[in-house]
Amino acid sequence: MKGADIIVESLKQEKVEHMFGYPGGVVIPIFHALYNAPFRFILSRHEQGAVHAADGYARASGRPGVVIATSGPGATNCVTGIATAHMDSVPLIVFTGQVKREQIGNDAFQEVDITGITRPITKHNYLVQDIKDLARIIKEAFYIATTGRPGPVLIDVPVDISNAEYKFSYPETVHLRGYKPVYEGHPGQIKKACQLIENSKRPVIYAGGGVVISNASKELREFVKKTQIPVTTTLLGLGVYPETDRLSLEMLGMHGTYYANHAVNESDLLIAVGARFDDRVTGKIAEFIPSAEVIHIDIDPASVSKNVPVNIPIVGDCKQVLAEMTQIIKAPEIDEWLAVVDGLKREHPLTYEKNDKGRIKPQFVVEEIYKQTKGDAIICTEVGQNQMWAAQFYKYTQPRTFISSGGLGTMGYGFPAAIGAQLARPEKRVIDIAGDGSIQMNIQELIVAVQHRLPVIIAILNNGFLGMVRQWQQLFYEKRYSHTCIDFAPDFVKLAEAYGAVGMRIDTYEEVAPALQKALEITDRPIILDFRISREENVYPMVPAGQSFKEIIMRELLA
Repeated sequence: MKGADIIVESLKQEKVEHMFGYPGGVVIPIFHALYNAPFRFILSRHEQGAVHAADGYARASGRPGVVIATSGPGATNCVTGIATAHMDSVPLIVFTGQVKREQIGNDAFQEVDITGITRPITKHNYLVQDIKDLARIIKEAFYIATTGRPGPVLIDVPVDISNAEYKFSYPETVHLRGYKPVYEGHPGQIKKACQLIENSKRPVIYAGGGVVISNASKELREFVKKTQIPVTTTLLGLGVYPETDRLSLEMLGMHGTYYANHAVNESDLLIAVGARFDDRVTGKIAEFIPSAEVIHIDIDPASVSKNVPVNIPIVGDCKQVLAEMTQIIKAPEIDEWLAVVDGLKREHPLTYEKNDKGRIKPQFVVEEIYKQTKGDAIICTEVGQNQMWAAQFYKYTQPRTFISSGGLGTMGYGFPAAIGAQLARPEKRVIDIAGDGSIQMNIQELIVAVQHRLPVIIAILNNGFLGMVRQWQQLFYEKRYSHTCIDFAPDFVKLAEAYGAVGMRIDTYEEVAPALQKALEITDRPIILDFRISREENVYPMVPAGQSFKEIIMRELLA
């Protein structure tokens, strides 16, 4: 069997249903083998779009995304998407083509050292040098990508390997020396953690994307039901605990709720579950949780005590660890603390000023999306103000319903990710909440959604600015809006129509609900909704970068 056919047969063994990518010279043999393969191949219009789509597919489904691109520029176009997945622990298998083995290192046409380039941004990568190793490498790649802390794995395949022949045999098991993920938490550490929780007076649970990845939302909810401890989540943890529940503090961090940040900083015990204490959560490390002890549950030992010292580390899968803790935990006596938290939520709600001389407030648009979808949609976002408003004003109640680039903050991520999410979850409505800057970075993927009749709704919060950068310029750089005004933008309605999609422009509050209702009735093509919003609306609350919760900004600074 040729190497190209071995790749296809291996993907069959892994039960792959969708692939994303773009052809090129040295991957023609693989595409030849894919011609009659039982996969739905999604031809992107740019390799970055393919990787983001596979990433959105993986986040929405829990299954690894699979990508194929050619050598040279095809491979390097994948780099931003791979880095995005790496930062957010998303399982991807990325096949790149390579020149013949004898030409490697000779500056051959479309040659690039993609394994060297991607080594810092992959969980692992391979350059296939012997046809005998190909099937084993693919088996290992899927295992590495999906176990422990997930991540992208790249397989670089020289074209002569694709054309070489070898007897196909797919391994049943994987044995990797030095790679043995730990899933069960240490019983002694679990017992110590439970004792600390039982004696606490002001505990808070801080849940991150690891709860989503391990499918531990059910276990988290059972743990909270038994302990009655309030829960805050990271951006990528949205949905693991219902934000409609009394014990939800919603999102913490730079643009988190006042009550989440206040509760965390006043707590005496922070229980971190599948979270990594990134800088957008902690702010100034020296002043973060000044009086709290820390329990940290994480499958990645390298993440424990990396940024914040931990009193009780528990290395293991949070799904298993939470289940074990729920069996033995006794609820702490925290009625006074819960009363304080309830008071914080009443006194400092997440709100905004609705009047702006007729211009639509972006928060209102997000609230109306929540109302019209009844909270039952998958929300993808671009990056910037649109991302934060989507996180703040849509109430998430289920995991894998908020999909966004967290760690890398990749503009242009949301729409191709929404395509992948819609393919993974065809029964759901998928909405990309976008900015007029971000959406233009991968707008070429619109034809992919049209081709496959995907009813993705793109809700553009159009303020004519690169909004988040402009906000920082306003607050910290003397209102010098250097190259952040993007008034010269396309007519998004005409653009949608040119691609064969539906386009609508919304200028007033009264038009918002009818436009969304009409969009939700369309089921056979993508829809662009161009919401003309307040030009200089800012995202609040805001903890300035590198500062502590004490410096939180709740509204406009007075001149």
